[in-house]
Amino acid sequence: MARKSTPPLVGEGMVTRRFIVRAKDVAFLKGIVEAHDGLAQVFAESGGDLTLAAPLDRAKELDDLANDLARELGGILPDAFAQAARR
Repeated sequence: MARKSTPPLVGEGMVTRRFIVRAKDVAFLKGIVEAHDGLAQVFAESGGDLTLAAPLDRAKELDDLANDLARELGGILPDAFAQAARR
């Protein structure tokens, strides 16, 4: 039986960003996020399909870090593409 992925339960007052990286980069990304003193939690959906969750008042910090990591690791931020398409 195939195992279904369960999305992270993120409550009110939190923002999330989907982030896709190569599976081999997940541990590095988690280490960088954890080094930013409680900025965000990283949830792995499967392989390199991740969700980053942070308090609403730290959304800009999360976006800045996610954009830097996407450039560094060749990652994809699907939410950023959706936001750009709506502009």
